[in-house]
Amino acid sequence: MLLEGVMLLWFLQVAVAVVFVAVDIRRTPEATVMKWGFVVITAFSSLFGALLYVLSCREPLPGTHEQYVAAKWRQVVGSTMHCVAGDGVGILVAAVIAHNLGLQPWEELLCEYALGFLFGWTVFQALFMKDMFGGYRTSLRKTFMAELLSMNAVMGGMTAVMNPWMTNTMPHPSPTGPTFWFIMSIALCAGFLVALPMNWWLVDRGLKHGMMTVRDAEPVPLAAGAALAGATLSDGPGPAMGGGHDHDTMRVGVGRRRLAVMTAVSFLVFAAGVLIAAVFGHLTM
Repeated sequence: MLLEGVMLLWFLQVAVAVVFVAVDIRRTPEATVMKWGFVVITAFSSLFGALLYVLSCREPLPGTHEQYVAAKWRQVVGSTMHCVAGDGVGILVAAVIAHNLGLQPWEELLCEYALGFLFGWTVFQALFMKDMFGGYRTSLRKTFMAELLSMNAVMGGMTAVMNPWMTNTMPHPSPTGPTFWFIMSIALCAGFLVALPMNWWLVDRGLKHGMMTVRDAEPVPLAAGAALAGATLSDGPGPAMGGGHDHDTMRVGVGRRRLAVMTAVSFLVFAAGVLIAAVFGHLTM
């Protein structure tokens, strides 16, 4: 009864938070894929996603979005949110398919990893960002490693929560019931938190970016002019006016050896999640 009450409150909050973000973000000069990402992540995380949107992306004053999202922590939040939203959709679809096919937990895990990565990489990353890289094939190549490292961290956090909870719940939650979606939501939130440090590194090295500012050609508001003047005087990055995507700030600042080390770290994070699942859950049934 307690869990049912918590789930009822959770889903009520999800409904309110999703409506707020979906309506309010239409006025935010953010890229379309990021707007959809915030709506999706809010559907996973309830009021937490709405709070992330307000603190990291919502324009505080007209014309100030460029300067507001320039802070590295906001870029990291955007990068992580983008990854979890894309991967999460693929993971949820895979979980439903695996349940209907009666797959073993370890088979379900592999299915979720594969479909989550493919959807996050080929759609949320490469497809929606192809204009930034000058074409879809180039975008696929440029986003592969960043998506792989981030996905490993997301799956590590998710698996550590999802598998023990799912496999120790009797009866096993079905996608037709609220318990399944509640557990998956909490697991995705865990994946988001675990992926934050990895995305910080990726953003810091220029392998990923977070928030973007997309504006139609329009007069610059007074607040934006003041922000631009302040950034110029302080030698900081100025706002991107007139539909800029800030792609010039993406730079590759990491060597092959360091990238190989971080790739190994990401797989260790994933392996740690699998180990926790094996100890506290059931990977074979």
